[in-house]
Amino acid sequence: MLEHLGDFLCLKAPRKSEPLVPESFLNGSSVRKNFLGRKQGFSKVFRWRLPDGQTCEPASVEVVGSFTNWQKVPLAHDNVHDVWQIMLNDIRINRTHRYMILVDGQPAYDRYNDGLALPQGPEEEQYQIMTDKGPRVFILFAQTK
Repeated sequence: MLEHLGDFLCLKAPRKSEPLVPESFLNGSSVRKNFLGRKQGFSKVFRWRLPDGQTCEPASVEVVGSFTNWQKVPLAHDNVHDVWQIMLNDIRINRTHRYMILVDGQPAYDRYNDGLALPQGPEEEQYQIMTDKGPRVFILFAQTK
């Protein structure tokens, strides 16, 4: 399963000489798929910062969710902005995804989430956090216009 995670990672920007949108897409022949021939999806940047007052940096920060088949994907530390982040691409659209941020393997609060949901199933229960309303996982609305 980990070999498929490379499809989600955006590690470099397109070259200036490459068109952002291929001509076949503009001509309407590829409306339902992106220029790589995959179903259209969207990109999302996941970020995590140390909570206020915490000075001890974690050894790892990861995201795990329905869009990664509950496989852990590491976030990279940006020393300039002091944030851990990653951009995931080709997230399925027109659905609500569930996910968690893991800090040193433990669920952590994501201040950038779209909302909270009751965990459903063993994957979500494994990564749930406790809130004043009970266990929850984060949700990501992957809607398009």
